[in-house]
Amino acid sequence: MARIVVTGAADGLGRLTAATLLGAGHDVIVHARNAERLTAVRDLLDRGAAGVTGDLADLGQTRDLAEQVNRLGRADAVIHNAGVLDGAHVMPVNVLAPYVLTALIARPRRLVYLTSGMHSGGRPDPARLTRGGSYSDSKLFVTALALAVARRRPDVISNAVDPGWVPTRMGGRGAPDDLRLGHLTQEWLTTSGDPEADTTGGYWFHQRRHDPHPAAGDPGFQEKLLAALYELTGVALEEESHE
Repeated sequence: MARIVVTGAADGLGRLTAATLLGAGHDVIVHARNAERLTAVRDLLDRGAAGVTGDLADLGQTRDLAEQVNRLGRADAVIHNAGVLDGAHVMPVNVLAPYVLTALIARPRRLVYLTSGMHSGGRPDPARLTRGGSYSDSKLFVTALALAVARRRPDVISNAVDPGWVPTRMGGRGAPDDLRLGHLTQEWLTTSGDPEADTTGGYWFHQRRHDPHPAAGDPGFQEKLLAALYELTGVALEEESHE
């Protein structure tokens, strides 16, 4: 069974993902913004999940979160599920945090980054990390991050997943997509022995690979984005494993 970290697991797709993985017998580490939010997954903790906390809008707390995860032992997979739809924390939570966690969590075999079909409307300009970037921009950036990690770390399976527009607190009660399909793909990519799930550098929607925004797969844009993320965080993304 795999040890899997799920960020943003207090509600929505993160909670559903964590609960499903735990029910399948996996060793699950659930993340919440703070101790109060962690009480929302008390039932999962009572069933054996481990809990970690940290506000992903805060760089120091994000660094500490990585340390908490590492102290629990090496993870086999990390699902970067946490995200916000609008406000000042869109870029820190949706892009900077997964970048920092990717750099600082002891290298797992599999990484999944949740994106959105709205990434296709994003603008490939790293300056928007600090200059009024939109949700669509953030999801383009995190898609590019997933594909950059796949390119720079050939020993890691890294993919981006569009869960669809599903009826969660973020998606809204009237969202038309299938809630179960909204978390199936990330579970499959982190635990399945299916050869297709063992591929890297994909943009997935309901277990099917699709073509992302062209910039997401462009090594030139990826490197510009990584350079900007390094400048903002002071955290470097190593390419090769030193083990």
